[in-house]
Amino acid sequence: MSRNSNLSIFSGIHISLLPFNAVNSWTGRSGPGDSTPLSVRLHSTVNPLVENLVKLQSVELERSRVTLANRALPAEIAQAEANLNKAQAEAAALSDSLSREETLRSRLERDITQHRQRAQRLRTQRDSITTPAQLEALEHELTFADGEIDRLETEELASMERTEAHEAGLAQARAHVEIMAGALEKTRDRVAIRQKELAKDSAALQTERDTVRAVIEPDWLNRFDRLFASRGSAISRADRQQCTICSMGIRPQTWNQVREGELLSCDSCGRMLYWDPAMVPAKEPEAVPARNAAAPAIPKPRRVTG
Repeated sequence: MSRNSNLSIFSGIHISLLPFNAVNSWTGRSGPGDSTPLSVRLHSTVNPLVENLVKLQSVELERSRVTLANRALPAEIAQAEANLNKAQAEAAALSDSLSREETLRSRLERDITQHRQRAQRLRTQRDSITTPAQLEALEHELTFADGEIDRLETEELASMERTEAHEAGLAQARAHVEIMAGALEKTRDRVAIRQKELAKDSAALQTERDTVRAVIEPDWLNRFDRLFASRGSAISRADRQQCTICSMGIRPQTWNQVREGELLSCDSCGRMLYWDPAMVPAKEPEAVPARNAAAPAIPKPRRVTG
C-alpha cells in the first residue's frame, strides 16, 4: 500500500495513511500511560484511532436520533387521540345544544298555549262587562296576552332556526369524529410499524457500537464518553485552521500539529481535533492572460501646485 494513499471511513471522511511509527507523545511509550491523554501522534500505516472515534461518534449520533424518534412516537398517538377527543367534544356540545333547544321550545309551546287560553277567556268575558273601567282593564290584559304570544312565537322561530344550524353542524361534527377515529387507528398502526423498525435499527447500532468500542483503548473511551455527554459530540474535523463544530480558530502551532497527525483538543469547545487531507479543496487554476490583451494603463503623475 502506498504511503500517500487514503482510507475512506464514514460519510465522505478520509483518514491519511502515515508511516508506521506509533508513539504516544504524552507518555513517550508505545502503550497507554497512567495520566489522561491530551494528544497522541498517530504514525501507523492506517490510523485506526481516529477512524474508530469518528465511527463511534457517528454511531452514537445515530443512536441518539433513533432514541429521540422512538420517544416522539407516543406523542403522535397522543395528538391523534387529542384530535379525536376534541371532535367528540364538539359533537357532544352540539348534541347538548339541540337538547336545550328542544326543551326551550317545549316550554315556549306551553307558555303560548296558556296565553292563548287566557286571551280566549278574556274575549269571552268582554260581553259581560258593564262599566268602562272594567272594559279598559280587560283590554289591557288582552293586549298583554297577545303581546306575550307574539314574543314567545318569535322566540320559538329563532329556536327552530338555531336547531337547523345545530343539526347541520352536528352532522359535520359526527363525520369529523369518524375521520379522526380512522386517523387514530392509522396512526397507531404506523407507530407500531415504526417502533419495530427503530427497535431493529437500535439493535444493529448497539452491535456496531460494541464492536467499535472494543478496539478503542479505555482511556480514549473515557475521554470520548465525557466529551460526548457534555458536548453532544466528541471529535471534530479541523479545516481552514478552524474547528468545524464550534467555528473557532485554531492556534498556528496546534494547526500544524493536527495536520501532522496528532489528535489534539480544541481550545474553545474541548473536542478532539483531527485533520483530513482528503477534504482539502483543490486550488483554483490561475488565470492566464490573453495574448492580445492590452497592457494595464499607467496612471499619469499628478501636478502639485504650490
